[in-house]
Amino acid sequence: MEYSIAAERRRMRLIHAEIINDLLSSCCSQTVSECLDYQDAVPAERTRVESVELVLPPHANHQVSTFGGQIMAWMENVATISASRLCNAHPTLRSIDMFHFRGPSHIGDRLVLKAIVNSAFKKSMEVGVCAEAYQGGEPLRHINTAFMTFEVLDNDRKPCTLPRIRPEPVDGKRRFQEAIARKKIRLDRKYIISCKQSEVPLSVPWDPSNQMYLSYNNVSALKMLAARTNWVLTSEKNKVSLYTLEENQMLCFKVETHVAVAAEQVFLLLSDLRRRKAWDHHYQECEVITDSNEDDTIYRVVTPSVTKGGKVQDFILLASRRRPCDSGEPYLIALRSVTLPAYPPTQDYNRGEVLCAGFSIWEEENSFTKISYYNQATPGVLPYISTDIAGLSSSFYCTFASCSAFLEQNKDSLACLPTSTL
Repeated sequence: MEYSIAAERRRMRLIHAEIINDLLSSCCSQTVSECLDYQDAVPAERTRVESVELVLPPHANHQVSTFGGQIMAWMENVATISASRLCNAHPTLRSIDMFHFRGPSHIGDRLVLKAIVNSAFKKSMEVGVCAEAYQGGEPLRHINTAFMTFEVLDNDRKPCTLPRIRPEPVDGKRRFQEAIARKKIRLDRKYIISCKQSEVPLSVPWDPSNQMYLSYNNVSALKMLAARTNWVLTSEKNKVSLYTLEENQMLCFKVETHVAVAAEQVFLLLSDLRRRKAWDHHYQECEVITDSNEDDTIYRVVTPSVTKGGKVQDFILLASRRRPCDSGEPYLIALRSVTLPAYPPTQDYNRGEVLCAGFSIWEEENSFTKISYYNQATPGVLPYISTDIAGLSSSFYCTFASCSAFLEQNKDSLACLPTSTL
């Protein structure tokens, strides 16, 4: 599981540069112009710091390569001095963003460490740091880059308001705008990935700049839920098993069954939520809102009312699909609710929300496939399953028996993912 989650993090890192470029291409230079107009803005050149360090034996490992932690410490030193030149106080390091080790340095190298404040926000600033190495008359080698975020705290440990920065022409403006884009990404990452469940709403805003982080969080949450080992078998009927998990005032459930259909075909058939109406009576309507990329699709799903005479519910769901990273990995279809400005809640529908749900599809011997459906029950979902958990109904067993029949009837059909490119 850790391997596959690491693969998701790698996807996020690889797409980082593209997100930066997309944000820069869609933003304007109005913020830079405003900073140039402020008379009290501090010139960015005033915050430039350069230091040279000699790599000695205590700074290196047994392979005579400089310890990464030592380089980070030197880079933090120059970044702190740079930040203090803007605020005339002692800054506090809050985060390090995208620390890149581009190459090694060795005993005897001189490390040239350069830092400058890229941008100052209201309560924080970003300092860009790079490390270059040389020995003797060799040219400089760029070995490390990092972006560090600093704050200045008052006596109550509250962030202080910082002076504005006036970026340098051309290259300084580029760094200024990239810093704004990185701040946007950091906020998205903190909001979607890093925050505790209780600190974020069930539905999170979707837009092209944060779609990679939403997709990462969607898949990772499903993997973490599937990895729980304390599931309790609640009941079993017609080869369909219902498990529950109660933890931290949270109820999760898992439905498990087996089908004599190849895992790849099961993955393709279940990936398109529009086909779920054929076997799940809870899906009255399903339409594709947007195909984000070949792995992610956003749907609007309409489900029947859980009470007689009540309003029907609708969900805006992000479906993230992943094929196995290795032979021992499952196929994954992860679902969670998102918000889109073009599809706000309406009076005709109760807007339901899904925090974490989806399918884990395992290939077994003799063309058998194990299907596990997970759901972290929310107020919008719990009414559909609570009677089954309590033993008052068997509707979910009928639903998954219909799912098995649907898959076996279509095991030889040509299924495809719900994107226009496939």
